[in-house]
Amino acid sequence: MNKKTNAPISAREAPYRRIGQIVGAFGVKGQVKVQPLTDFWERFEKGTSLQLEGEEITVEEVFEHKGRLVLKLSGIDNIETAETFQFKYLSGSSAFVPTLAKDEYLTADLVGLTVVCSDGKELGVVKDVIASPAHDIIVVGEIMIPAVKQFVKKVDIKHGKMVVELIEGMLPEEA
Repeated sequence: MNKKTNAPISAREAPYRRIGQIVGAFGVKGQVKVQPLTDFWERFEKGTSLQLEGEEITVEEVFEHKGRLVLKLSGIDNIETAETFQFKYLSGSSAFVPTLAKDEYLTADLVGLTVVCSDGKELGVVKDVIASPAHDIIVVGEIMIPAVKQFVKKVDIKHGKMVVELIEGMLPEEA
């Protein structure tokens, strides 16, 4: 809760965001396998401060193994301790601002945008962005829009608007 307004804290206002999930122990020295929940793996660099179950911890070592990260975290020094954190989430500071290319956006910045067709028809608000192997999917109510230039024509974070151009059959009433 926001202490000043007593309103719930949005994802953008939260001091920490989930950035990875511990999926198991690795080795006998307390290392953990982490499934990243971010595209910005630099959030796990050696020396980075993270949160685990509300406690601050530091990344002491990091390397990649079979598409996952393996971390040695401060205070976790044996396999038994590492195993107790399986399926727990690691959080990183929401103050982290990655360098983005011109047409790249953070999911948190897209959620809540009003989506309008290029002909002016309002479709609703972005409720979620689903990661998929080929490309992300923008969810607006029952409508699922591939996050590619063919469909997403303009994103205006400042004015809270996204302009899309859909093809026949993408709207539920057309199906």
